[in-house]
Amino acid sequence: MEITKSESQNSIGKTTKEVVMNTLNGLSIGIIVALVPSALLNQLLTALLPVFPGGETIMGMTNATMVLLPAVAAVCVGMLAKFSPIQTTSIALAAVMGAGNFKAGANGFVASGTGYVINIAITIMIGYAVILVLGQRLKAYTILLIPTLVLVIAGGIGTLTLGPVSEITKLIGLSVMQLTTLQPIIMGVLLGIVFSLLIISPISSVGIAAAISINGIAAGSANLGIVAAGFALAVYGWKVNSVGTSLAHFLGSPKMQMANIMSRPKLIIPIIINAGILGGLGALFNIQGTTMSAGFGFSGLIGPIAALNGLGQVTLGSITLVTVLVLILPIGLGILSNYVFEDKLHFYEEDNFKLNYA
Repeated sequence: MEITKSESQNSIGKTTKEVVMNTLNGLSIGIIVALVPSALLNQLLTALLPVFPGGETIMGMTNATMVLLPAVAAVCVGMLAKFSPIQTTSIALAAVMGAGNFKAGANGFVASGTGYVINIAITIMIGYAVILVLGQRLKAYTILLIPTLVLVIAGGIGTLTLGPVSEITKLIGLSVMQLTTLQPIIMGVLLGIVFSLLIISPISSVGIAAAISINGIAAGSANLGIVAAGFALAVYGWKVNSVGTSLAHFLGSPKMQMANIMSRPKLIIPIIINAGILGGLGALFNIQGTTMSAGFGFSGLIGPIAALNGLGQVTLGSITLVTVLVLILPIGLGILSNYVFEDKLHFYEEDNFKLNYA
């Protein structure tokens, strides 16, 4: 049976979309799996260290899981693509090479951070394509050749794109840094919006924050933008997602919605409105932050604790203010915007935010 040119193009388009969506979904799941243990435990264990020294060992374990993000994400992608164990773990090896968080040192490799998420995605997609092209053609030689070919081709290209991707990240950081020179409330609104967009994209919000050494009111507003995004997305998908999945939007990372949002870009509109409002209010009330807290949002209570510390002496008034800004208002804005955009404007459907992590 002859295949027409149109059918061939449709097949390629369908395959390309499948590769992109499986990669984004796998990355989203991998980010949650690798980062949630640290987000849930590290702040609590830090406070308990004087009476529970064993907490340091657990913190070491949770920090190690963050370093393994590239491999974890690749395995999730392989499972979504229904690849074999050999194919899946081969992509994981390549992803580690493309992540940039393993560096050669005097006594072996030194690992730190989660790596460049954009480059992890690029490397995984190339490995995915290599496996699709080779398929079952290697037959009995699969176990010998697939790990080597995927590592050398995808991992090799990933190491080559790492430099340009890191430079792009720096350029984004420099652009964001210009916002810190604006009038405080305008700066707060814009930084809230920018960091809400970063947290639902493959770009690392923490990486951008570190690149520009953001701090003070700018860091506080950036953090509140992420807080707004996390709570809004939890509210938007509350009816179609499990309780645990909904909570993970702000206790873990809103990046778990990355695939849904990138496939429906209009979904960012209510999110950035909420983020702009909360970022501007943060500047108005002089909410502070640190370079570390700017990119985390509510996750691990890093942002709320930094905001509380930035207000000076901890009082009932400061606790109330922070609670309103990082908890009550984000939930309220999420409910209000959901009512306006879903119930009244029919701008989106709740199924647009559905996640299946079963």
